[in-house]
Amino acid sequence: MSAFWSPVVSRLVPYTPGEQPRIEGLIKLNTNENPYPPSTRVSQAIAAISADSLRLYPDPESHALRHAIGAYWGVDASEVFVGNGSDEVLAFVFQGLLDHTRPLAFPDITYSFYPSYCSLFGIHHTLIPLTEDFRLDLSRVPDDAGALIFANPNAPTGRAIDPDEIAALLQRRPDMMVVVDEAYVDFGARSCVPLIRTCPNLLVTQSLSKSRALAGLRVGFAIGQAGLLEALVRIKNSFNSYPIDRIAGAAASAAMEDVAWFNDNRDRVMSSRERMASGLTDLGFDVLPSAANFVFARHPDHDAAFLASGLRDRKILVRHFARARIDQHLRISVGTEDQINALLMALSELTGT
Repeated sequence: MSAFWSPVVSRLVPYTPGEQPRIEGLIKLNTNENPYPPSTRVSQAIAAISADSLRLYPDPESHALRHAIGAYWGVDASEVFVGNGSDEVLAFVFQGLLDHTRPLAFPDITYSFYPSYCSLFGIHHTLIPLTEDFRLDLSRVPDDAGALIFANPNAPTGRAIDPDEIAALLQRRPDMMVVVDEAYVDFGARSCVPLIRTCPNLLVTQSLSKSRALAGLRVGFAIGQAGLLEALVRIKNSFNSYPIDRIAGAAASAAMEDVAWFNDNRDRVMSSRERMASGLTDLGFDVLPSAANFVFARHPDHDAAFLASGLRDRKILVRHFARARIDQHLRISVGTEDQINALLMALSELTGT
C-alpha cells in the first residue's frame, strides 16, 4: 500500500511516544504523567454537562476556557490560543510562525517532536549543541536563525533557563521568532508569559497534561500578542474550527480555576522529586538539577539499558533514549511516595548498593 503514500509520508521519521502497556500492577514512570488525580472540580464540571448538549457543536472560539487561562495568567483572552494538547498547538506554530527562509534553531537534545514537525512541514532546521552539563547556552543561537524553539524546562534533561536570559535574547534579536515550550514550567521554573507585553516576537506554549493532571483530555494553549496568534487562528479555522470539545473545555476551565488544588499538587510533586533525586544520589547516580516532574540520571558503573530492562522485569517503566550523548541516562517521572520507594528498592537490587 506504500505505493499510494505521498513523498512527505515516505521520508517521515515519526515521534515515538512513551510506552503505554497494559500490565497488571505496573509502576509507570516513563511518560511524565501526574501521579495524582485532577481537581475534584474537573469531575464535577464533566458531570454537569448534559448528554443532550453533546449533539451540538462546541464553541469554536473556546471563550470560557480562554478567559479562564487568561484570568490565571493575567492576560486578555485575545492573547490566548487553545488546542488539542500542546502538541497540536505546536503543529500550528510550526506551520504558521516557524517556516521561514532562514533556518529554525533548536537544541540537539530536546523534545523529539520538533524534528518530526520539521520533516512533516518541510522546515529547514539547525541544531544548537547543549553544553557538556546539558545546559542551553543562548549565546550559541546561530546568527542566521530565522526562528528559535526550545523547551523550558528542557525535556528530557529537566534543566531550566532564567527568563532574564531569554528576555535579553528577545531584545537582542527582535527579528527572530522565539517559541518557549513550557510544558513543565509549573514544577519549579519561572514562566516567560510576562515577557509577551514587551516582546512581540515571543510565543509561550503550555500544557494541562502535567501540572493539572489532564493528559487524558488533550488540552494545551499558547500565549502571545493577539496579532501573533492570528496566524494560529487562521490555520485552526482552515483545519478544524472546533478543536476543543464541550467536555474538555469544561474540565480544563475547572482545572485552571482551582488554584488551591494546583498549588498543593505542584508542591507535592516537587517535594517527591527532591526525595527521589536524593535517593538516586545515595545509590550512586548522577542526577541533573530538575525543574520538571521528572529527573534525568545516570549511574557511572551500570549501563542504562540494563537498568531500564531490569526495572521492567520488576514491572517498573522508565524512559531510556538510545541516542548519542544521552544513551547512559534514564528519564524517570515522579511517582507517588510508594512508587518512589519501589523504584529505589529495585535500583538498589540492580546496582548492588
